[in-house]
Amino acid sequence: MNKNTGPGPASGYDVYCGVDVGKSEHHACALDASGRRLHDKALPNEQADVVAVLTGLQARGRVLVIVDQPASIGALVIAVARLLGIDVAYLPGLAMRRIADLHPGNAKTDARDAYVIADAARTMPHTLRRVGTDDETLAGLSVLAGYDDDLAAQSTRLTNRLRDALLHVHPALERLLGKNIDRPGVIALLAQAPTPDALRSLSPSAMSTLIAEGGSPRVAKTLPAQITTALAAQTLTIPATAEFGRVIAGVAAQLRDIRAQRAELAADLEARLEAHPLASVLTSMPGIGVRTCTKILTIIGDGSSFPTAGHLAAYAGLAPVTRRSGTSIRGESPSRGGNHALKNALFLSAFASLADPDSRAYYDRKRAEGKRHNAALICLARRRTDVIFAMIRDRKPYQPRPTARPAAATAAA
Repeated sequence: MNKNTGPGPASGYDVYCGVDVGKSEHHACALDASGRRLHDKALPNEQADVVAVLTGLQARGRVLVIVDQPASIGALVIAVARLLGIDVAYLPGLAMRRIADLHPGNAKTDARDAYVIADAARTMPHTLRRVGTDDETLAGLSVLAGYDDDLAAQSTRLTNRLRDALLHVHPALERLLGKNIDRPGVIALLAQAPTPDALRSLSPSAMSTLIAEGGSPRVAKTLPAQITTALAAQTLTIPATAEFGRVIAGVAAQLRDIRAQRAELAADLEARLEAHPLASVLTSMPGIGVRTCTKILTIIGDGSSFPTAGHLAAYAGLAPVTRRSGTSIRGESPSRGGNHALKNALFLSAFASLADPDSRAYYDRKRAEGKRHNAALICLARRRTDVIFAMIRDRKPYQPRPTARPAAATAAA
């Protein structure tokens, strides 16, 4: 597959096999370079059946397989195609739906979708995304990153549940501990002493020991006295406090386990990420850590599917949308499309980069132009996308802009 132009007629493919993937059965539609149907049948999601169909198509020349889902239910098709030495591409669902509107008819069937996928690859290769043969590392990272996202969602849900339960039984305690709820020692304390009475039964030194053993030694020095003060502010016991205590203890224990899993998973992700040649390139940029780097790599791979930085920005939904119609409608607005996971990763990395002088200066300049916080961050993320694209293209780490020397120092030199 040509890394610059993407798969298409110029790449010399003789057969374009679109596969609308399903759990137990796919539908495969193969077209030749002129658009003539060569194959149009249901395809069981079984290795032997996929091998038989793709081997038969290989007899007609060079084959490109295109799927609408590159993971999960589409993984077996991709694996078989690679085994047979066949190139694989991915047509994003949003692009597929828009392309389907160009075809006659309103039916939504597997056969029609497979044809649309194959015809898009044949006539509009720029809509495809590359599924390269170097994705072994990325496949594993994608699985673990998805699991980490699940754990993060559970952690957020449990944290909110814990704070809600604390608010019911003791608002002053929730205000105090809510600010420190991310501290492992606070979670350990609540798992051991989940109600105001249980906390009152502990001496400040006992609280300090629990918090320190839980993993927050610095907080252990000051928090016990603050807890004692907060407990003294409310002597009334709220009905169902004992039941809420059971909830608090259980949720705190779950939260502790999930956070321990995430910490272990982060170490595993970092170790696996080191095996990817672009990992050190991306993490050299301010604001890009292990999780953000993993998210970017699992979405865009080696970046070869994007001819320019503008294409990458448009795919991420960071490029502004121009709207013009005659003289009455003129202007630009933020894009609401694109890959939302990638856009979120680039947005968060831009926010994290505000400690970097260059990023901060650009952000402040946009704010001075009258842009709100989020709009200024979107502009920063768009600007950083150009840099990320160049870093990936050239395989070179981030190089900060040289700081201008003061005029007096230049004259002295």
